[in-house]
Amino acid sequence: MQSGFPNIQYMNEIRKGDERKRKYYINLVFFLLSIVIIVAICPRKSIHVWNEILGSTILVSSCYIVLFMFLSHFRSEILEVTRKTFFIILTILVFILFTRVVIILPGSIIQYLIPFAIIPLVIRTFYDARLAMFILLVTIMLAGLLVPDPFEFVFMNFIAGVIALFSLSDNYRRGKLFISALLVVVSYSVIYFGISLLHDGNIYSINWSGYKWFVGNGFLVLLSYPLIFVFEKRFLFLSDTTLLELSDTNQPLLRRLAEEAPGSFQHSRQVANLAEEAAREIGANLLLVRAGALYHDIGKVVNSQNFIENQSLNSSPHTNLDPLESSKLIINHVNEGVLIARKYKLPVQIIDFIRTHHGTTMTYFFYKKYLDMEDKEDGMEEEFTYPGPKPFSREHAIVMMADAVEASSRTLDQFSAESISELVERILIIQEQDDQFSDAPLTFKDITDVKKVFKKCLSNIYHVRVAYPGRDSISD
Repeated sequence: MQSGFPNIQYMNEIRKGDERKRKYYINLVFFLLSIVIIVAICPRKSIHVWNEILGSTILVSSCYIVLFMFLSHFRSEILEVTRKTFFIILTILVFILFTRVVIILPGSIIQYLIPFAIIPLVIRTFYDARLAMFILLVTIMLAGLLVPDPFEFVFMNFIAGVIALFSLSDNYRRGKLFISALLVVVSYSVIYFGISLLHDGNIYSINWSGYKWFVGNGFLVLLSYPLIFVFEKRFLFLSDTTLLELSDTNQPLLRRLAEEAPGSFQHSRQVANLAEEAAREIGANLLLVRAGALYHDIGKVVNSQNFIENQSLNSSPHTNLDPLESSKLIINHVNEGVLIARKYKLPVQIIDFIRTHHGTTMTYFFYKKYLDMEDKEDGMEEEFTYPGPKPFSREHAIVMMADAVEASSRTLDQFSAESISELVERILIIQEQDDQFSDAPLTFKDITDVKKVFKKCLSNIYHVRVAYPGRDSISD
């Protein structure tokens, strides 16, 4: 049995290596096809066509090489998922093709009708501001190869894109999009006015009719929300707006949890509060953490009485059960949660919280009970272990920590700063020793900050109250 284990592990490593190679070649095809398309549509300005093609290939390839290096160093998870890489390449390519079509149309500075500010708004919705800024810069530099006055084009679109990015920090607030669109129009107008004065030196020589393209650009920026909705469905992304909707406790699945497993529902809400504060402290995705925490125990709606938070006093069904059977009933809530989540069509990102919130830990209470039995079998650790996987993001790890700490805090006999601090330290040290955070990009500082937040929040929840004197009767 054990002699075959290394072979299985070796085969798994081979499969993972083959999968990585396959994704590498698919990504390479995406990049090469995009380079070929952009080089093919670049306008030719001289009779030395092949020299221009070579020059265009070098410039376009340089942009894509830099993009690949950026993704490899700072967002490697994008290159590991084919659809995410395709989304980035498609976004760039669509705007380049749109630019090529627009510059053929008649009209001065008509290229400023193209709403490049949509790029940072959409990318920021699904990723971070740094990636959004970089994709914007790569796109407008490539588009600059197609348009007249490339410096002005890149300069104006970069400023407008940055203004749009910073003006819509809370992109789940739809009203702010109108402000962003207005700021885009103002940015284009002011920069164009400055460039015109620099070139002509005369305010009367400015082409005022060109401002209509800036206004049109602002209206097109309003297309960001329908585009976000389309990308979200087609590429399995999650926007902040969707996360807010999922976090509404009136959602059918959360209402079902509240009705069929009320103790688990209250536990999930407390976990969500703890996890959200921890995420805020270390800069993780607050809305994703909250949504994941609210749904992490959804599998407990099946046989809810098997879990202590839903049991009345002295009525545990595990009293007369074999420890192994009890362990299977407890562990099964993860698989049940995944099935229910898929039935209710929850996003895969939320389902990942259900799968990872126990990682590969053990149901130690029942395992210890099993070890105390006289007729126990050896080598049964796996039967008492959750199937995993381990948390593979900071958000998953935060919810795992919050879940364990919140559940354990209910077992404290005395609530003091010392007892709460000891509890938090002990729980998180055990999880670290069990190697539960090895796949998550957490630093020691992150874990220290999370501990600090948990201690503060639990102290606020279980703070000591003043004992007021009672009354024996009510006077008239």
